[in-house]
Amino acid sequence: MKAIRRLTVRPVLPGPLRPLSDLARNLRWSWHVETRDLFQSVDPECWAACGGDPVRLLGTVRPERLAELADDRRFLRRLTAVADDLDDYLTGERWYQTHEGSGARLPAAVAYFSPEFGITAALPQYSGGLGILAGDHLKAASDLGLPLIGVGLLYRHGYFRQTLSRDGWQQEHYPVLDPNELPLTLLKEDDGTPAQVRLALPAGRELRARVWLAQVGRVPLLMLDSDVEENDLGERGVTDRLYGGGSEHRLLQEMLLGIGGVRAVRAYCRLTGHPEPEVFHTNEGHAGFLGLERIAELCERGLEFDAALEAVRAGTVFTTHTPVPAGIDRFDRELVARHFGPAAELPGIDVERVLQLGMETYPGGEANLFNMAVMGLRLAQRANGVSLLHGHVSREMFSGLWPGFDPDEVPITSVTNGVHAPTWVAPEVFRLGTRQIGTQRTEDALSAGGSERWDAVAGIPDQDIWELRRTLREQLVTEVRERLRASWRQRGAGTAELGWIDDVLDPEVLTIGFARRVPSYKRLTLMLQDRDRLMDLLLHPERPVQIVVAGKAHPADDGGKRLVQELVRFADDPRVRHRIVFLPDYGMAMAQKLYPGCDIWLNNPLRPLEACGTSGMKAALNGCLNLSVRDGWWDEWFQPDFGWAIPTADGAGTDPDRRDAVEAAALYDLLEQRVAPRFYERGPSGLPDRWIEMVRQTLSLLGPKVLAGRMVREYVERLYAPAAEAHRAMDADGARGLAGWKARVRAAWPGVRVDHVETSAATTAELGSTLGLRVRVDLGGLGPDDVEVQAVSGRVDGDDRITDAAAVPLKPVGGADTEGRWVYEGPLALDRTGPFGYTVRVLPAHPLLASGAELGLVAVPSQEVVEAAGVLMR
Repeated sequence: MKAIRRLTVRPVLPGPLRPLSDLARNLRWSWHVETRDLFQSVDPECWAACGGDPVRLLGTVRPERLAELADDRRFLRRLTAVADDLDDYLTGERWYQTHEGSGARLPAAVAYFSPEFGITAALPQYSGGLGILAGDHLKAASDLGLPLIGVGLLYRHGYFRQTLSRDGWQQEHYPVLDPNELPLTLLKEDDGTPAQVRLALPAGRELRARVWLAQVGRVPLLMLDSDVEENDLGERGVTDRLYGGGSEHRLLQEMLLGIGGVRAVRAYCRLTGHPEPEVFHTNEGHAGFLGLERIAELCERGLEFDAALEAVRAGTVFTTHTPVPAGIDRFDRELVARHFGPAAELPGIDVERVLQLGMETYPGGEANLFNMAVMGLRLAQRANGVSLLHGHVSREMFSGLWPGFDPDEVPITSVTNGVHAPTWVAPEVFRLGTRQIGTQRTEDALSAGGSERWDAVAGIPDQDIWELRRTLREQLVTEVRERLRASWRQRGAGTAELGWIDDVLDPEVLTIGFARRVPSYKRLTLMLQDRDRLMDLLLHPERPVQIVVAGKAHPADDGGKRLVQELVRFADDPRVRHRIVFLPDYGMAMAQKLYPGCDIWLNNPLRPLEACGTSGMKAALNGCLNLSVRDGWWDEWFQPDFGWAIPTADGAGTDPDRRDAVEAAALYDLLEQRVAPRFYERGPSGLPDRWIEMVRQTLSLLGPKVLAGRMVREYVERLYAPAAEAHRAMDADGARGLAGWKARVRAAWPGVRVDHVETSAATTAELGSTLGLRVRVDLGGLGPDDVEVQAVSGRVDGDDRITDAAAVPLKPVGGADTEGRWVYEGPLALDRTGPFGYTVRVLPAHPLLASGAELGLVAVPSQEVVEAAGVLMR
């Protein structure tokens, strides 16, 4: 019989055990080994059955066991120690507090918005890398003491659970999540009623949402939930599924995340006394509407739209994770227009001003589409990609927003992602570190890093490293067999058919892992290009390899599902099924076993379409070596000392099928000729000495680099602190002044031009010599304080384009002539040999600009002026 109503019955903990409730409700347990060990000791069998979820554990453990523990002095001593440790963690000074004491004016608080957060498998609110990165960002911020507030949505069905049909086709299931059974608490008003945020919808409708709070160490994560009784059925389903539904459904989700998220932050700060954020960080374009809500707040206080826009931009940071335009949410103009303006949300703002922020009004854009990433960039004074290569790709992709500038000058920087080591490092690896350098130093190294190398790894004996790797591989084999057996049962197989699973994988065999989302560019099936050759690798009599594969295709992506099916059907072949497996339902719980247990982490995307690829970072922290295309972070940090780079054929015009064939052949060559021989080669000690040395180099050289602590420190120092300073400078007068100046500059800019360029005579152009440069410019009614005139020089390519350019400002000489033109002069140093060229340009200049390219305005010499000046020297 089916229940007509579902209730959550909470246990009543005996008095001495009350701290267990606080420990369960703070998600620090998800990365704190001692806290997890404590909960496991409450009831090991129940802990395993609950998937390592303390909230579920406390709801299912027998009352008799709780009474027994309440009288167990040893357990109570452990409980007191763990509770005290959490209190110290939450209240003590950390990196941010001591950094602030050094004189840097850091933000009072930062609000971090993301459509998904991967904190723990017990809170399934993520689909892939974006959410896991967001979760790691919050955890690292907590470890560093950064006063950050996370903002997201609470999806009642999460993303989806993946199973396979008998013929290997992906099937999706959407379990219902009850917030009362999750590690969440409801944000309440002072009178005890649930706090709510409201959005106005067309035709007089309204969207309401409650705010659930997940405590991530020191960081509160606010999650908005539209499944409230006051909503109509359609509005109740707005937060049903992550990345589900049609265009209007997605638009409503993103309005709730951005606009409702700001309102939730205001409510949280009002109710708790938390400092108001000075910086708002938009993690991908999904939350871009947060800028509109903040503009509306300022307009309600009497500020004009243009001034409010400048004030909001000053304190906003935008991170793009998308290397392809197809990955960006874009909405029809009319759909967006219907949801804003007098009859809907933000009635005080002209809907045309809203549309101008997101429309693709640039060469190559689609004029009728509203682009969330474009709005994010227009509403943020500071923006970044998530690896050096991805920063370059992003500058190319969005260069249309800054016409007249080379892509290298587009104001999008990069902060390479990192991963939260305490979450992803296996307990066995952690214990090995504590034996070497002690618990506190190991925790400090994993949480914050900061050193160039982890030198202590050098002192770990080879035998210990190899035993660790074998232990982790053996654990993975056990995990794979359990998951594979469960998968086959879901596919309809009977127990009598599954005896072969007992022989799947071998803890002595070189193990390769590949686990990703399954868009086409990640090339799940590249390994199947030459199936005979792959079979030879898997079944090699002396140097076999085994492969564990996992990944989810988006529910609407039939192409991705076909790739999954193709891989599954190959792995089902009785000839190789003991050497290659596909595990369905890839998620955090599986990943935490998979990364440590693999010897090689494989990543073979189409370069340069991988924004970062943090799965390889998590593997590296466990001593797993990377075998990857040089894309994302691997392009930046690859060294032969700790992995292999798969050669790519990514030149212009390469046929896609030919490219796949070439790169697959390169992958097979590496595995056959270099990777497998290195793993199976034994030195005088009987151990694979050279492999162990690569593991050691991976840990010592890559370890400090790939940490989320390093990443968050970079955000603080390079983006958050400057944004906070800009925010403070942008009071009402400053914002009005900057908005008025921009309007005046834009109006005058068509009249700004370079009239004449000349240099001092030179018989030879020798390294170290200097040319005098004299430039005459018409400023179109602007003054020298409004512009900067620059000489730009560097090497030139075959098309006379300047590469590796350096810009130096020129100085005005005297006043304007009778025609209003100004003369600028300055030296030009010939500081490099070979083909060399220079040009001049005029840029807007104002002390409150973050970049000279911010306005997208530049004046350069006309072709006639260039020819008259003879600007190119060889």
